[in-house]
Amino acid sequence: MGIGIKKDNEEADIIADINMTPFIDIMLVLLIIFMMTSSVNIQSGLDINIPSSTSAAKGKQKEGVLISLDKSGNLFVDGRKSSLKNLKSNIAKALTSAGNKIVIFEGDKNSSLEETLKIIDIAKSAGAQKFAIAAKEK
Repeated sequence: MGIGIKKDNEEADIIADINMTPFIDIMLVLLIIFMMTSSVNIQSGLDINIPSSTSAAKGKQKEGVLISLDKSGNLFVDGRKSSLKNLKSNIAKALTSAGNKIVIFEGDKNSSLEETLKIIDIAKSAGAQKFAIAAKEK
C-alpha cells in the first residue's frame, strides 16, 4: 500500500496528489500573526522621531488619547492639530470619547522637556489619570 512497493508481484498505485492542508494551516497562522501585530502599533500618521528605550513596553498597548508634539512645537490630539490654548478642551473631549483616562504622549526626541511638562499638567487638569510615554524599542 505504499508508494512504489511491490506486494506479491503486483505494483501499488502511485499517489500523485499533493496534500495542501499543512501549507494552508501555515499560511493562516502567518496571516493571524500579521493581523495581530499590525493592529498593536499606535500610528498617529505624523512625522515624529520617537526616542528609543531598552525598557519600552512590549506587547499590546492600551488604548487611550494620543498627544503628539513634533520637532517644530506643533501639538496634535489623536492626530488633529491643536494649539496650547485649546489643548485642555481638546484633551477633555478626547478622554470622554475614549471612555478611559489614559493619555499616551509621543514627542519628538528634539522637543523641549518644558513643553512636555506643560502638556502633562494640562492633561491632568483635563481629567487624565494615567500617562504613558511612547518610545521605540532598541
